[in-house]
Amino acid sequence: MKLVLRIWRQASSARGGGFERYELEGLQPTQSLLEALDILNQRLLGSGHSPVAFESDCREGICGACGVVISGYAHGGRARTATCELRVADFNDGAELTLEPFRARPFVVLRDLIVDRSALDRVIQAGGYVSTRTGSAPEANVIPIGKDAAERALDAAACIGCGACVAACPNAAAALFVGAKLAHLGALPQGAVERSQRARALVQAADAEGFGACTLHGECHAACPKGIPLEVITEMNRDFLRAR
Repeated sequence: MKLVLRIWRQASSARGGGFERYELEGLQPTQSLLEALDILNQRLLGSGHSPVAFESDCREGICGACGVVISGYAHGGRARTATCELRVADFNDGAELTLEPFRARPFVVLRDLIVDRSALDRVIQAGGYVSTRTGSAPEANVIPIGKDAAERALDAAACIGCGACVAACPNAAAALFVGAKLAHLGALPQGAVERSQRARALVQAADAEGFGACTLHGECHAACPKGIPLEVITEMNRDFLRAR
């Protein structure tokens, strides 16, 4: 198979960038898109050129570091699929794809397709945790947790913090990410004590990092490789208003 790749190249955050066009032929349908980038990089290195920089490729959609915008869609636009899970067979033979980094003011482009996602880490550091002393592992059934609450917490905990929701949102909002972190802990009795404090801290931290405001366009849910539901944003808004 053949793919034509228009890839954003940028040497550093201090320099400008632009698209460069590459043609790859002889690709196997079972190869991943990022394996195609590996093949391209081998060719570039062999000709004395700088390889295309991109982040981790776990190939299982569990770390989110692979995230890039493919032809206008974060992670390529396939439902519940991260960039590293895309195969060459997912595209038409001879298709021309545009690959660029996630675009948002808090996501500074470090090089080529790699962006600095540490703003999301700082939001979590602001209060996305349970601060009670845990000691040794307690008996699993000491604190009964209802099935519905446990399932809501697990659904929200599926968020991998890749930033696709930010890249897909026209406002560059991190509401789905923040909402997922709040819903994950807020649904459990261990996290209920600090629920209001946590909501205030995370929302304020996201604002301080420069993420935009949510206006419920819904692109975040569509781009999320884990399908985090929009309801977590509603819960976030409710918890924040109660905290104030």
